[in-house]
Amino acid sequence: MPTLADAKYWTLRHTPGIATALTVTVAAMLAAPLIKPVSPLLITMLIGILWRNLLPVPNLLTPGIAFTAKPILRFGIILLGLQIAISDILDLGWITIISIAAAVGVTFLVTTAAGKWLGIGRELCVLIAAGFSICGAAAVAGAKSVSDADEDDTATALGLVVIFGTVMIPLGPALAAMLNLNSEATGLLIGLTTHEVAQVVAAGGIAGGVALSSAIVVKLGRVLLLAPVLSGLSLSSHRHSHPASQSHPPIVPYFVTGFIICVTLRSLEWLPTQAINIATTLQTALLAMAMFALGLNVHLRSIVKLGPKPALLGAIATTTIIAIGIIAVGATTLVQN
Repeated sequence: MPTLADAKYWTLRHTPGIATALTVTVAAMLAAPLIKPVSPLLITMLIGILWRNLLPVPNLLTPGIAFTAKPILRFGIILLGLQIAISDILDLGWITIISIAAAVGVTFLVTTAAGKWLGIGRELCVLIAAGFSICGAAAVAGAKSVSDADEDDTATALGLVVIFGTVMIPLGPALAAMLNLNSEATGLLIGLTTHEVAQVVAAGGIAGGVALSSAIVVKLGRVLLLAPVLSGLSLSSHRHSHPASQSHPPIVPYFVTGFIICVTLRSLEWLPTQAINIATTLQTALLAMAMFALGLNVHLRSIVKLGPKPALLGAIATTTIIAIGIIAVGATTLVQN
């Protein structure tokens, strides 16, 4: 059983790294409203990458940064569940729900298959597939926590999510205009095809209030699928990494269970709006701290050595999810007419 001395030693070792991540996150959250549509998660990750590659990183920060990159990240993912109410997803209708499942499932499978064909390592394929099909950086980080992916793979996947997701901000509304979609269909297309929640907000804002509301709910439907996907990845990782004779960690990771509990609490409306708002702010802060920690482990030289194949895979994933989004909008329009 841990003693008071053990707790004091743990605190002394971890406080510098955690405090640094928290300081950077507070600054990023204050700056983010001034430089929209850039999210605090992107800002902290970029700060971490620049620090790692331009300046020395004191060894004193290492224990706290490692703690921030895993337990704090997982708690942030748990709180992400409080943004999702099952009733909001069900209200979308069965065609939209099928479209959400197809956007996540087909994009994930096509991306991993294409990555294998390109000769990209399994772990990097999984991270890219998770980020592009579900919810961007949070999905990449969540997939890393249930796999054996290293920092270079994680940094590459995060970088691709940022680049391609940023491209989708003007591209989504532009595609909707080219297809002559109404506001609700525009929101459906944006929610199905854009990677990050913050990027969805930015793209939906361009298209108007009705499109924005629709896009956010559809996007949260994709986020809801984070739980089953991470559980599947955890099971797959066990099969690859653990002999049958060894005891396995839980198939459903504890933080995924926490995520599901938070979705349930939000769906049952047991929490007041003020508590939800506070939890949302805390969730953003925790994930931003984790993105800083992940960025601080990014060595750009190692990423460059991977060559152009990961970028090509990102393009394939984006093209796939756009195609599914257009098909889904067409099917929804046919049914409504």
